[in-house]
Amino acid sequence: MLVKWIRCTVMDRRGFERGQRKWAGLLGEPGFRGQGGGWSRARPDVAHIFAFWESRAFYDSFMARSHDRLAASQAGTFKDIQTKLFDHRFDVKTGFEPRFTDADVARVAHCRVHEDRAEHFALMQEKVWNPAMAGSPGMLRGLFGEAPGSEFLVLSLWQSAAEHGKYRVERIERLGLRARTAADVAALTGDVVQLEPAWTV
Repeated sequence: MLVKWIRCTVMDRRGFERGQRKWAGLLGEPGFRGQGGGWSRARPDVAHIFAFWESRAFYDSFMARSHDRLAASQAGTFKDIQTKLFDHRFDVKTGFEPRFTDADVARVAHCRVHEDRAEHFALMQEKVWNPAMAGSPGMLRGLFGEAPGSEFLVLSLWQSAAEHGKYRVERIERLGLRARTAADVAALTGDVVQLEPAWTV
């Protein structure tokens, strides 16, 4: 599965949200698996969107044919768009499905990892972080994705911001030491996204 993560700064919130609903047109696209997103809880003018495709070939075909028509309605409503593609490497918890209807917030972490530490980082994600996250009340499902150049995406869906907050406070520091994250990671950016039901496709 291919995961697309889009982040942008929105200047015209009303126009952007109106345009976001037009992406319902994705539903008929071959290979499309689902899309959802919302607003950053830390920076209310930043929007995040997560889209899922069966394969790169289906995605490339969509980009060549239908993308520009669907995107046209949002032209001029945002700036500083950043788009990244990741290959799904493994699930956090079990059986990831690109569904957003039962989740309140998404947590996204984008890690640039030292090249010689990439395998160690992925192993620690599987052996240390995954079980901790999977055992946290309120954590629904998630995935670990990889992009060329030792870049990784950890996306998790949570029932509520409060549940995610509890996990953060109790666990992060201890788990980070155990996984030796500081030695692996060159740069880490993350956000908590308040999901917008109207953006779910």
